[in-house]
Amino acid sequence: MNWRNAWVPLVGAVLVVASYRTYGWMGVAGAVGLLLMWLLLHFTRLMTVLKKAADSPMGHVGSAVMLNARLRVGVSLMHVIAMTRSLGVLQSRENEQPEVYRWTDAGGSHVTCEFQHGRLLAWTLVRPTPPDTGQAGVPAP
Repeated sequence: MNWRNAWVPLVGAVLVVASYRTYGWMGVAGAVGLLLMWLLLHFTRLMTVLKKAADSPMGHVGSAVMLNARLRVGVSLMHVIAMTRSLGVLQSRENEQPEVYRWTDAGGSHVTCEFQHGRLLAWTLVRPTPPDTGQAGVPAP
């Protein structure tokens, strides 16, 4: 079981119980209202990120090099989608861990990200090799 998902309901239950013991039913109403507001804020952020991602081509990023510089181990898939404003192209089989997604820029560079249970484990940046140039700066035949 992923314990990271269990802490939110546990903290919510502790908050409701503590507010009942301190303020009675008015405290429960306040705690439930606070939890509902927190859930609505997260839902609104999720919908905003997905709406922006739906408006752009799948797997496209403005600059793969800049994405590579901004990535950090442990960030969520939703955070990466918010940074790229695009859904990544799934490279692994569906519902298989780790999930591998790829984002490509207009120059042909791409970043391949590996996610385990929605958290970034590793990523690689691949840049296309420049054409071989001669001494005068003209491509060799």
